[in-house]
Formats: sequence, C-alpha cells, structure tokens
Amino acid sequence: MAKDTREINERIKHESGLIGKILAEIDKVIVGQRDMLERMLIGLLADGHLLIEGVPGLAKTLAVKTMAATLHTSFQRIQFTPDLLPADIIGTLIFDQKQQEFIPKHGPIFANLILADEINRAPAKVQSALLEAMQERQVTIGETTYPLPAPFLVMATQNPIEQEGTYPLPEAQIDRFMLKIKVDYPQAAEEIEIVRRHSRPQSGPAKIMPRAAPEQIIQARQLLEQIYTDEKIEQYIVNLVIATRRPAEFNLPELIPRIQYGASPRASLYLAQASRAHAFLHGREYVAPEDVQAIALDVLRHRIILTYEAEAEEISSEEIIRHILEKVEIP
Repeated sequence: MAKDTREINERIKHESGLIGKILAEIDKVIVGQRDMLERMLIGLLADGHLLIEGVPGLAKTLAVKTMAATLHTSFQRIQFTPDLLPADIIGTLIFDQKQQEFIPKHGPIFANLILADEINRAPAKVQSALLEAMQERQVTIGETTYPLPAPFLVMATQNPIEQEGTYPLPEAQIDRFMLKIKVDYPQAAEEIEIVRRHSRPQSGPAKIMPRAAPEQIIQARQLLEQIYTDEKIEQYIVNLVIATRRPAEFNLPELIPRIQYGASPRASLYLAQASRAHAFLHGREYVAPEDVQAIALDVLRHRIILTYEAEAEEISSEEIIRHILEKVEIP
C-alpha cells in the first residue's frame, strides 16, 4: 500500500509539472485571475464543462483562448448571437447533386475545445443544441450519430443575466456545466500591471507555446481516479448536496422557505470529481475536506433554484451554500 501511495505521489508530482508549464504560458497573457485559471484547469482535468460569468472586459474569452493555445488540441470559437441557428453549431445535411444524396456537413462543435462565447446572447433553442454534445459527447445529424473527439470540453462565457439582450440558460442546459465560475474585477496592483503591459511598446502579442497533448490530458484524468477519497469525505459530499434538498435533516429549517429545488445527484458526482482535481492541483494523493469546501460554491451555485421569497429578500444561492458549508458537520 505504501509503495502504491509513493508511486501515485510521484506521478502526481510529474503531472503537476505539466500543469505548471500550462500556467506559465497563460501567465504570459493573463494578469491575475488565479481562481478562474485554477478552476479552468480543474474542469480540464475532471472532464467537466465550464460556465464563466462576468461583466465584459474581465478577460474571460482571452483566458479560454490562451489556455486552448497551450494545448495540442483542435479549438473552435462559436460566437453566440440572437440570429444563430442550431445547424450553425452541430452541422446539417447538404444535398449533393452529383451523388444525388444528402451528405453531412459537420459544424464547429467537432473540436476538442469549444469556446461558446456569450452563450446567453442566443435563444434557448440554440443553447439546447449543445445538450447532447455536452452530456453524451456525440452529435446527431439527420438519422446518424457522430462521436465527438476526445478530449471534448465546452467552456462557455456569459454576461450577467441582468444585462440587456441576454437569455437565461434552461435548467437542463446549465446543469450540464460542472462549474459555474464567477469572475470579479482584478486587484489594484493587477490592474496597474495590465495597464503597464499594454502601454509598453511591444513587438507583438506574447507567443504561446503548446505544452500538453491530448493523450497527456487523458493520462492526467486517469490519474485522478487513483486519488483516494475516504468514505467520510464521500458522505460529506453527499450530505452537502442533500442539505440543498432537505435542509431540515441538517438542522437548517430557515432554508426550507428559500430553496424551491435543490441540487441533483449529478452535483454529487461533479463535486467528487472536482474535489479530486483540486487535490491533484495541490499535490495531494487524497481528497481533504478543504478540497470539497474550496470547490463547492462553483459546483452548486447554479444548481439551486430559489423561491420568490428568497429573491424578494435578495438572498443569493452563494449565501445559502456558504450557510450549508458552515452548518454541515465536517469529517
């Protein structure tokens, strides 16, 4: 057992070096935003799609494009607009006059990394075109189903729902995202560095070197499966999710009138996967309670539907999750 633990430790150190190289390349372009970058890497390692929300100008799109440039993978950016059609994303059938038959024309979804830019600028029927691709890693065009390349990861950006010209994502769509990352404004020192970088004369944009191949990403994902999760940690993860559905069982009666629907079992699965990825990024071969707590907000914030009473009191899902984290017993 000790030998196995040592071997996993060595492999984690080796793979963590690869992650360090990716971050070093991203740092050539992105100043600060360490939380966002760490969670993007967690999504990449845990094979979970990402929804990144923030006001315009916070480098959301630039961060995704820069991370894609550090990988030896195919990349497609899809700009979501109100006039976009589902066929513009997944593809369609085109009639070939020579062969007198319909042939498939694949859309931009057929790539390893997809940047769905400003996803909430398009109506629900276009957003829903991603459902099958995100859940089953396949796309159906006509009567034929086509597998998507591996690895496959959707990283979507959206502006806050309150902004004009946005369409809220359907519940079934938003539940497919492992993490919802909220991006805040940079610190003053970071913003000064941003200004300095753009005011200095430069020969051109920073050159980003690809650092990881698809097979290396898949190997790192396989290593995550060997990171140890104790039964008590598994129970803790499930308790946090159940507390969003049946708060009275965890002595949280004050949340009953505020939560209309809690998180589904998919939240438990994603919280376990993301916690292992968080442990991996911090060089541990086991999941600790702090891994679960660090990532719980990003996994759960978009899976809790609040009541009108909570909205009237201006209580956010983040406040409810923090309250649950404070009250549910830590192993």
